[in-house]
Amino acid sequence: MIEAYHYYFASFTLFLVGMYMMIENPNLIRKIIGLNLSQVAVYLMLVTVGYVDGASPPILSPGFEEPHANPLLHVLVLTAIVVGVALTALALALTIRLYKEFGTLDTREIEAAIAADETGGGSDD
Repeated sequence: MIEAYHYYFASFTLFLVGMYMMIENPNLIRKIIGLNLSQVAVYLMLVTVGYVDGASPPILSPGFEEPHANPLLHVLVLTAIVVGVALTALALALTIRLYKEFGTLDTREIEAAIAADETGGGSDD
């Protein structure tokens, strides 16, 4: 029997580490890695919730017996993985664009450069 509490604890820990990385790190790449860690934590939580000990696959056949696993959570995880990959690709593309524009991945320096442009440091030409 799988003890689900270990997976819940691992999921919660991964989520907290990911959130900490997104909030605390000024580097954009590390923020994206933190976002991915949080996503993996959600995937682990959904798969853990959908696990049924001793369950059979949900395929209707002459020998179909209870209990069976609910495929909905697994489908949601697969969909979330696809969305997560697309979100990561978009975030990395925007990070590359910001690096080309400002020459840094540090959010504090990017914010300072934007503030300097808004206060009249840049020209409108």
